[in-house]
Amino acid sequence: MVAKYLLPLMAVLLSASSAWAGLNIQHWETRQGARVVFVENHDLPMLDISVDFSAGSARDTREKSGLANLTRHVMNLGAGVYSERDIAEKLADVGAVMSGRFDADRAGFSLRSLSGKAERDQAVGLLAAVLSQPRFEAAVLEREKARVVAGLEEEATKPESIGGKAFQAALYGDHPYALNDGGEVDTVRKLAQADLVTFHREHYRAKNMVLSLMGDLSRAEAEAIAELLAADLPRGDAPAPIPPVRINAQGQENIIPHHATQSHLFMGLPGLQREDPEYFPLHVGNYVLGGGGFDSRLTNSIRQKKGLAYSVYSYFMPMRELGPFQIGLQTRRDATQEAVRTARAELASYLADGPTDAELTQAKNNLIGGFPLRIDSNRKILEYLAVIGFYQLPLDWLDTYSDKVAAVTREDILRAFRARVRPEAMMTVIVGGQPAAEKTESTTDQGAR
Repeated sequence: MVAKYLLPLMAVLLSASSAWAGLNIQHWETRQGARVVFVENHDLPMLDISVDFSAGSARDTREKSGLANLTRHVMNLGAGVYSERDIAEKLADVGAVMSGRFDADRAGFSLRSLSGKAERDQAVGLLAAVLSQPRFEAAVLEREKARVVAGLEEEATKPESIGGKAFQAALYGDHPYALNDGGEVDTVRKLAQADLVTFHREHYRAKNMVLSLMGDLSRAEAEAIAELLAADLPRGDAPAPIPPVRINAQGQENIIPHHATQSHLFMGLPGLQREDPEYFPLHVGNYVLGGGGFDSRLTNSIRQKKGLAYSVYSYFMPMRELGPFQIGLQTRRDATQEAVRTARAELASYLADGPTDAELTQAKNNLIGGFPLRIDSNRKILEYLAVIGFYQLPLDWLDTYSDKVAAVTREDILRAFRARVRPEAMMTVIVGGQPAAEKTESTTDQGAR
């Protein structure tokens, strides 16, 4: 019976693996200077496009925090000769889907369409208008500002949002990465149409654009689409680089009172750039520490052994400049300090000894074995293409992933973690916790019983 189900599963995994092995990523620049990466795949009559600009929240200022997010959000709510309703209806007419992406580094759009010429031309034409001719209509802008403000006000009541924002500020101080992606209530309310027009003109330029295309196209058709999408954008120059991140020499702990029944813990420091040569040792090593779910040490010590949290994790988020290394969990208010001590002790132990041979083997097997399922569709591959194109990673990044994971040693992990994860510099934010008065009362009650 086992063989009956195992053999088909192996066939699926092998076919998925063969679909991306030796992935032929073509690349070039348009006449306007936009960078393009393209993978031709005729298995399905589908086309996936991703367009990214270095226009994320790190391009905001404190006075106009939220401008980058609002600009990208409103761009596809009316463009050129198309109203907001026109765009929605014309996409629906050809079965196409347009969505957005936004973070500190990137702002952009994704488009999925049938690859037939009529459907493709209509969908791509709409995307071209959104990129180069957004209307930023006053009525639409005021409506969307109200929605963003309402969302920010709601976030300000949630402990996970409060903690995430405070943790970001603690890690990055006066660096642009400290700015909240969605902005602040006061700054968003003040944004005007002219602000969006100026931001779009300064950042949505061909030299600042990366196009990723995946699917049922020839090279010539892909080139024509890329030229069309870049044609009406100003050539301009790419914006200045995001400044380097400085890491504080001494960490701090910030406890934020909140009435939630659980404490939310955030602990970490800036740790990893996207093109960092230590990416793979940190990636594999973090699987053992806190990225591998029930396989991880943090889960074993904090959940399994002590029952302090249902979920605990750690991760590296690579960005253009140093993205965060973070340990996070939720726990009972009265268990907050024990959870903090346990997390710090587990990290110290890992920095001292690194993974065991068994842990390292398990991490590699799971990461390599699960990788084909992360790239088993055009859409998933497109996400990797977009990252490769935007951050200018090696074009063989997907092809060499398994070999680089397999090559990581315990010594590599110890070297990388000791260099990047310094406990004395880590910032800790706790939302909730147990106030001192509560601790005293609780101790007294226990004594009386």
